[in-house]
Amino acid sequence: MNEFTLNAVFAVLLGLLIRFGLPILFTGLAAWGLRRLDQRWKAEAENLRPAPLGLGAAPAEVRCWELSDCPPEKRDSCPAYSRPSVPCWQVFRELDGNLASGCLRCDVFRSAPARS
Repeated sequence: MNEFTLNAVFAVLLGLLIRFGLPILFTGLAAWGLRRLDQRWKAEAENLRPAPLGLGAAPAEVRCWELSDCPPEKRDSCPAYSRPSVPCWQVFRELDGNLASGCLRCDVFRSAPARS
């Protein structure tokens, strides 16, 4: 083979490497980085503190009816008591979507974490 043919083959191989190799490399690096980020987010989610008062967390946590010390007869007729997985202020929302005025002053509502 002469020098011209070797240079041409080298140029074609270099062009293929640039055209296909670099995008594959960058895609692999992006996938690796996103997997690490996903693992970090999963670890952070597992380490979150439990939901505060009345947010529908584990049954051992304090609920709004426990904080308010509601008597059993009032509890049985309470819509929030029958739906413990839903935050109590969501149960008492008015038809137009506004919160009930009592919820704004309630300690259960005020201690809830703000969504970011």
